[in-house]
Amino acid sequence: MYKSSLALAVALGVLAQQAGAAGFVEDSKLSVSSRTMYFDNNNREAHASSSTNFERPDQRESGQGFKLDYISGFTEGTVGFGVDAQALWGIHLDGGRGYHKSGFMPDDSDGSSVSQWGRFGANAKARFSKTEAHFGSALAPALPILVSNDGRLLPQTFEGGMVTSKEIDNLTINAGQLTHAMGRASSNRTGLSVNGATADSNKFRYGGLDYKLTPDLTLQYYYSNLEDFYKQHFLGATHIFKIADDQSFKTDLRYFDSRSDGKNKDGGPGEYNFNNNGGYEKVDGKVDNKTWSAMFTYTLGGHAFLLGHQQVSDDGGFVWLNQGSVTDGNGNAEGAGGASFYLFTDSMINQFARAGTNTTFGQYSYDFARVGIPGLKTSVSYLRGDDIRNRSGNGTYNEWERDARIDYVIQEGTLKGLGASVRHGSYRGAGESPADQDQTRFIVNYTYAFK
Repeated sequence: MYKSSLALAVALGVLAQQAGAAGFVEDSKLSVSSRTMYFDNNNREAHASSSTNFERPDQRESGQGFKLDYISGFTEGTVGFGVDAQALWGIHLDGGRGYHKSGFMPDDSDGSSVSQWGRFGANAKARFSKTEAHFGSALAPALPILVSNDGRLLPQTFEGGMVTSKEIDNLTINAGQLTHAMGRASSNRTGLSVNGATADSNKFRYGGLDYKLTPDLTLQYYYSNLEDFYKQHFLGATHIFKIADDQSFKTDLRYFDSRSDGKNKDGGPGEYNFNNNGGYEKVDGKVDNKTWSAMFTYTLGGHAFLLGHQQVSDDGGFVWLNQGSVTDGNGNAEGAGGASFYLFTDSMINQFARAGTNTTFGQYSYDFARVGIPGLKTSVSYLRGDDIRNRSGNGTYNEWERDARIDYVIQEGTLKGLGASVRHGSYRGAGESPADQDQTRFIVNYTYAFK
């Protein structure tokens, strides 16, 4: 922590001396974002998991989040320098005593939600030709092997370094190393881990290529390694076939191969071994997974019809970066959990990522701009997972989820950019599935960009 903070402070000091350079200030951007969110998670199979004596099976909370972003331009010269900074502040509005659960907001000492929390992060950056490097504690990667989560009041961010290069036409190269994560409901940073593990790692390395073979076809390869947990290869292909001006057919193919690494290799008991996703594993605690998926989308005017299938291999569940089980020195999770991943089945409630899961999914969406109501969109989706392996390896079970949402963003006038979203999801499972749930979210977003 000391070394990375010192390096960042030195970099910011150098940048401050050059702040008057053309481009640094002229190209800078400053914005403030507001998010108000109501979160209602109804656990239909009522059960309490908290040690407090006022715990209820359901979670009902509301909060207010603020995000201030400053993005500088680059100083002049062969190598340009800049800085990005981000300040985050979350406020607990209401939840009712006993309705708080870890994950939406940080925990207070008595198991209730804290009244407010916040954090600050900054990145130093440099640009040479068509290559950019970012180093700091406010990184938000959006890559096949790691997707920063923004599904609650405040976004998840990471600490480390990232490089993106576009020196070769039609080719984008990404590489980096991350050391820590800041959870979406936490003021503090944690090590990097996976869901179910109690140990952490401070080294997540990755590299990958996005190659635009034709204007309509993009090919991807990425490799990542969370030290002492897993190594992962990703292959992807996306093709868009334009049928007419308002009609297209999109094909999206994805494949992951995940294997154990370092201390996770032997399986069995140990802090680096874990029951990933709470499901079956051929060797207890050991990463061993192959997952492929295909999605096809037909678009006609404002209509979009999506159909796809995903297969998780039988030997173990899909694995991804997640701080869900990592705690502070007092054993508190701090709300640091919650992570996204690059599968089509990363849904509102469930993930459909346990060993053996065969998931067929579909979605219909409509953009009302086609009938004179720009900014209004709606969608409904359904996922069905079968052949999920029991933890014992004997027998299988199934699960399904149905999600719907309506989004509207004001397009003009004083409140231009103000958006609201209503989302509802229902999940039902059998066998060893998680408890049946109904979830409702109401979100209001607004971003004001200073000029």
